[in-house]
Amino acid sequence: MSSWTERLFARRSVSELHAQSERSGLKRALGPIDLVLLGVGAIIGAGIFGTIGQAAGAAGPAVVLSFVVTAIACGLAGLCYAELTSVVPIAGSAYTYAYATLGQFVAWIIGWDLILEYAIGNVGVAISWADYAWALMDQVGIPFPVWLAKDPRYLTDAASDPAVVALIRSSAPAIAGQPICFNLLAVLITAFITILLVRGVRESATLNNAIVLLKLGVLLFVIGIGVLYWDTSRWGLAPFDAHKFAPNGWTGIAKGAGLLFFSYIGFDAVSTAAEETKKPSRDLPIGILGSLAICTVLYIAIGFVATALVPVEELMRGADPLNTAVAATGKAWAKTVVSVGATASMTAVLLVFQLGQPRILMSMSRDGLLPPWFARISPKYGTPAASTILTGVVVCAFSALANIAEIVNLVNIGTLFAFIIVCAGTLVLRYKEPDVARPFRVRAIWPIAIGGMGTCAYLMTTLGPENWSRLALWFVVGLDVYFVFGFPRSLEDLSARAAFTRKACTVFAVVLALLAAFLWKGDAWLSAPAPVPTEGLSAPSVIPTDAPILSLWDKWIGFPPGLAHGIAIFLVLLAVWNLAGSRARAQAGR
Repeated sequence: MSSWTERLFARRSVSELHAQSERSGLKRALGPIDLVLLGVGAIIGAGIFGTIGQAAGAAGPAVVLSFVVTAIACGLAGLCYAELTSVVPIAGSAYTYAYATLGQFVAWIIGWDLILEYAIGNVGVAISWADYAWALMDQVGIPFPVWLAKDPRYLTDAASDPAVVALIRSSAPAIAGQPICFNLLAVLITAFITILLVRGVRESATLNNAIVLLKLGVLLFVIGIGVLYWDTSRWGLAPFDAHKFAPNGWTGIAKGAGLLFFSYIGFDAVSTAAEETKKPSRDLPIGILGSLAICTVLYIAIGFVATALVPVEELMRGADPLNTAVAATGKAWAKTVVSVGATASMTAVLLVFQLGQPRILMSMSRDGLLPPWFARISPKYGTPAASTILTGVVVCAFSALANIAEIVNLVNIGTLFAFIIVCAGTLVLRYKEPDVARPFRVRAIWPIAIGGMGTCAYLMTTLGPENWSRLALWFVVGLDVYFVFGFPRSLEDLSARAAFTRKACTVFAVVLALLAAFLWKGDAWLSAPAPVPTEGLSAPSVIPTDAPILSLWDKWIGFPPGLAHGIAIFLVLLAVWNLAGSRARAQAGR
C-alpha cells in the first residue's frame, strides 16, 4: 500500500480522540434532559408541520405505518449512534465516527455530506420560518411588508401564490421596473440565533428547552382537540377496508416513509454537543434514543388524528396540513395556536442545526482538513465563535435571496447516506478495537447495524434520480476541496505535497470545466421527453392527470436554467482557482 493510500485511510484511535476532547476548551454544561429536549427541538419542525400532507396523499390513513417504517430506520441508526457516542464522545457527529473507524477519506466525505444536513438544511428551515411567521403576523393583524418575507425567485416560481405575487408587485419598491424582494425575516431569525449561540451553549439550551415545551404543548393540543371532532370511519379499520386504509398498498406506505424522513432528521444533532455534555458517555445515548421515542409516539398520534379530521385529499393542499386538519373543528382560533407552534418549531430547529454545523467544522479543522481558525474557541464565551459566525453569515445570505426548492431534498439523501456510514462504522470499530470501553453497548449489533444500513439504503431509492445527480455534484466540489487543500496537509514531505497539489488542481480544473459546460447546455442536450412510468401509485390525487411532460433534464437534473447557469459560473470560477493554485505550486517548485 502506497503512503498516499495509507494517508487516505488513516484512522484516529479512540484514546487520541479522547485526549483531544479534554483539550477542546468548550464548557460542559448540558445534562440528559437538555440533550433529550435538544433532540426533540431538532426533530419536530418543518417535517411534521409540512410533509405529513404529501405523505398521507401517498399512503392514505396508513401514513401511521409510514411513520413506523421511518422510525425503525432511524431507530436502528440511532442505536449505532448511541454506541459510538458513548465510545467517542467528541463534537463532530458522523464525521468523527467515520474518522475513528473508516479513515480520513471517508470522514471527509461524511463531513462534507453533513453540510447538506445542517447548513443547507438550515437555509430551508429559515425560509420556512419566515413563511410561517409572516402568515402568523397576518392572522393576528400585525402588518409586515410581504416583499421583505419572500425571495426574488418567488415572483417567477410557478408554485407561488398569484395573489401574493400581485401584492409584492404592487407594494414593493422597484429598480428599473423590477420589484425589490428579499427575505428579511429569514435573515433576522438566523442572525438572532447566531448571536445567541456565540454567547454560550447554556443560554441556547435554555431557550431551546422553553421552545420545545411550547411546541410539545401545541402538538398535544392538536391531538386533544382532534379527538373531540374526529371521524374514525375515515381510517377504514372498523370494519377493516384495506383499500381505504392503504389505497396504494405497500408502494404508498414506502413512498410516505421516504417523504416523512425529513420529519425525523435532527436526532443525530445531539451528538454534536458531546464536548459540552457533563457526562457524555451516559447522557448522549439517553438524548438520542429518548428524543426519537418521544417524537415517534407523537407522530403516530398526529397521523391518526389528521387523517380522521379531514379527507386525505384536503391534507395534500397547501403547505400547512395541520392547520387544514384543525380548521375542520370549526375553531378559527385553533389555527392561530398551530401557527404559533409551527413558528416555535422552526426556531428550535434553527437553533439546534446552527449549533451542530460549527462544531463539525471545528472538528474537521482540528484534524487539519480545514483552516485552523475554524477551531478557534472564544475565550470569553467558550464557544467556536468564528465558525458559528461564518455559518450564520452563509445561512443569512442564502436564505435572503435563494429559493431552495430545487436542492432541499439533498438534506434527506445526504442524511441517509451519513446514517449508513455510522451503522457501518459501528461494526468496524467492534472489529478494530473490540476491547475499548463501551458504556452503552448494543446487543445483537450485527443485525441491527445491517438492518439500519438496509432500511436507510431502501429509503434512498425512494428519492428521485435528480437527488442522486445533485448529491454527486456536491461531492465533486467536496473532493476538489479535499484533494487540493485537506489531504496534502497530511503529507509531511513538502515536495511531495506540492507535487500532489499541482496534479490535483489540474485534474479538478478539467473536471469542473466539463461539469460547467454540461450545466450550461445540458437542458438543451437532454430536452427529449423522459419515459412516463406505466406502473406506480393508483390514487389519482398522487399522480395528477394534468401533470406536465418532463424532459430528461427535468427528471435527472431538475435545475431551472437560471440556477443551472449560476452553478456553472461558480464551477468555472472554482476551475480558475484550481488553475491558479496549480501554477503557483509549479512556480514554487522551480
